[in-house]
Amino acid sequence: MGTIHIEANREDIAKIVLMPGDPLRAQFIAENYLEDAVQINKVRNMFGFTGYYKGVRVTIMASGMGGPSMGIYSHELFNKYDVEAIIRIGSTGAYSEKLNMHDVMLVESSWSQSTYAKTYSGYEEDVVYPNNELNTLIKEVSNKLNINIKTGRIHSTDAFYTKDKSVLHHIRDTYGCLGVEMESFALLHNANVAGKKAACLLTVADHALTNEKATVEERQHAFENMINLALGTVVEYSK
Repeated sequence: MGTIHIEANREDIAKIVLMPGDPLRAQFIAENYLEDAVQINKVRNMFGFTGYYKGVRVTIMASGMGGPSMGIYSHELFNKYDVEAIIRIGSTGAYSEKLNMHDVMLVESSWSQSTYAKTYSGYEEDVVYPNNELNTLIKEVSNKLNINIKTGRIHSTDAFYTKDKSVLHHIRDTYGCLGVEMESFALLHNANVAGKKAACLLTVADHALTNEKATVEERQHAFENMINLALGTVVEYSK
C-alpha cells in the first residue's frame, strides 16, 4: 500500500534508489539506461520507475526541488518502503576554482543554515555527512570506470535566489563549501536518523566565479558520467 505521496506498493521499489531532482530526468534515465522499466509513481508528477541495470534491480525516483521535498520522499522511502540506500544525482552551482564546469562532485559533507534537521529530529548542528561505506564504494567505482570526481563540502541552501551575492563568497571562505545545491542536507540527515545509507553526486551546471552556465545539450552530456557512475555503484552495491 502506498503513501499520500507515493502510490507504489512496498514491493515495487528496489532496495537502492537513485534520486535526481527533476522528474523528467528520472524518466530519461529509466527510458535510456534501464531494462524492463515500469513506472511506479506519478503522484504530483513526481515520477518514479523501477527496472534493471545489468541485471540489478534499481529504482529511479525524483525528489523535487529543495530540502522539504527531498525530506518527504526520502523519509517515506527509508521508513515506509524499507529502502536501504539512496544516491542523489543532481546539479550544483560552483563557488570555488577547485570545481570546473561539468565536473562530477562527490559530497563529503553538507553544510546548511536550514532548520530542517532541528525540526525533523532536534538535530542542531549545521553539518551532516554521507555514509562512509557508500562514498568509498562510489570512489572505487569511479576509478574502475575511469570517471574523475572531485570531493568536498557542499552548501545546501533553502533559497535559490539571494539579494546579497557576497554571502556566497562568505560561505565558501568561512565554511569551505565548493558549491551549492538544495537537497543533500535533508537526504543525509534522514538517512542518518533512519540508520540507512545515503550519498550525493553532483554535476557542475553553472559557475559563480566565471558566470558560465551549461546549455540544455551540455547538461545532458555532462550528466552522463554521473549517471554511469551512480548506476555502476548500484551494480557493485548489489554484490
